[in-house]
Amino acid sequence: MFQEQSKPDAIDLSHHLSVVARNRTVSPLKNLQKYFGKPGILSLAGGLPSPEYFPFENIGANVLAPDSFSHATSKGPLSWFWDLFSSKATTIPISVPKYPENPEDVNLATALQYGLARGIPQLQEVIKELTTKIFQPGYADFATLLHAGNTDGWMKAVTTLCNPGEGVLCDEWTYPSALATMLPYGMRAVPVKMDGQGMSSGSLREVLSQWNEESRRMSRPRVMYVVPVGQNPTGATMDAERKKEIYTICVEFDVIIVEDDPYYFLQEGPYQFPSQRSVRGSPESEISDEKYIASLSPSFLRFDYQGRVVRLDTFSKIIAPGSRLGWFTCNPLFAERLERQGETSTQAPCGFGQSLITQLLMNWQFKGCIQWLKGLRAQYTQRRNFFIDCLVEKFHLEIAPSTYNFFDGSAVYLASQIRRGYRNEKADTRVLFSFVPPTSGMFVWLRLHFEGHPKLQELGQETLEMKLWIALAEGGLLIGPGSMFSADRTVSEGGCPGHFRISFSNAAFEDLKKAVDIFERVLREFHENA
Repeated sequence: MFQEQSKPDAIDLSHHLSVVARNRTVSPLKNLQKYFGKPGILSLAGGLPSPEYFPFENIGANVLAPDSFSHATSKGPLSWFWDLFSSKATTIPISVPKYPENPEDVNLATALQYGLARGIPQLQEVIKELTTKIFQPGYADFATLLHAGNTDGWMKAVTTLCNPGEGVLCDEWTYPSALATMLPYGMRAVPVKMDGQGMSSGSLREVLSQWNEESRRMSRPRVMYVVPVGQNPTGATMDAERKKEIYTICVEFDVIIVEDDPYYFLQEGPYQFPSQRSVRGSPESEISDEKYIASLSPSFLRFDYQGRVVRLDTFSKIIAPGSRLGWFTCNPLFAERLERQGETSTQAPCGFGQSLITQLLMNWQFKGCIQWLKGLRAQYTQRRNFFIDCLVEKFHLEIAPSTYNFFDGSAVYLASQIRRGYRNEKADTRVLFSFVPPTSGMFVWLRLHFEGHPKLQELGQETLEMKLWIALAEGGLLIGPGSMFSADRTVSEGGCPGHFRISFSNAAFEDLKKAVDIFERVLREFHENA
């Protein structure tokens, strides 16, 4: 299926380790564990409770079959029909005993005990297979180990790679918790301009090549944080060519890439108007596993021949956030330092989560896992399409001219109010907001147009954004204010356009439609009653 070619080992990147990471030692207690599996040894060294006193003889669950969801991506007029006859929401029982007949099987006696920071062996094997077959790292000696979700993974990565006072390259709009993680450590975000694919390679080169330590008051950044698929908050997807360009620049300037990719498997493709879609969905719904994997935008790992990518994956978006489980893929040196950090912080992710997810994935096997991911992509594509379809119904949308500079290289939709009640409904020429339909992820990123608002000069963009946000909340709709996603806190109030991030991932379809109704009414009143 996948032919392994001769690949190099990772290069020595030890100079990127932070002072704290360099000073980490093996936990004295964890260092004993290498002897635990030695045949015939009697261990009275650790403070391990006896599994006999764990009050769980087994844990079990009824889990969905991997083919539970239709691969059709349409929400056309007959969607109810296809949902009825194509859904296979059957369940499969799984169980994890405390003491299995085969001690090599997943078991609670081991999973609920103090364990290795890198995870239980059975889950390590599953993760290694997923990483090898899907992400296909470009060097031979890559390592994988567990973390407690990508936010935890980022905290461990940034403190392993950065010292207080250093900068981290990131998109100009980015995940707020990533910024909040750095703040207490005195690490500073260095925003890079974006276009329709996320981070601009040209802007990245400009930032690095023109870096002035005296004016910036810090050394040139050595670490980059990027969400390349379903970019949070914009929903942009970075293609292979852009990733190659960015990787080449990072090699030239010796930058480590931390690839935070929670939405990787939610690659929905370009949005199409309802009239352009077939009722049953794309014929790609039944593509082979190989073609499905090839259809995904490749990870930075694919092009990483030096081991300078630290990839963060999570089960939060493909299984459940409450499992608090994900994994690193990186070079062996970084993996060893991250493991040392885990030993004295989270120790190991929750044994219940590890047990159930391992048993689930071993039951599904690789083919079943791919089947699940195909269906998941189709479900989120339906949600994305339905939400934007609701915007199409409530607003007049047209494609912006090529001179429009909001995310260059993308089709930008300009939304204006429809003047109801006329014999032929007409659009108010005033643009209320614009957006680029997301190609991945869970969010629509709206840019608000306050140019014609009478209080723009008096209040400024950011104040108007918050006033509109409050009006929407009081009207019954809670969405994400755009200012919280800005990596550049020095931008003046009047120079930063207002934005909203709206999630289509969770609400019922009728609630998504209701949300757009509220949004249209409140936005209209906000402009008319100013």
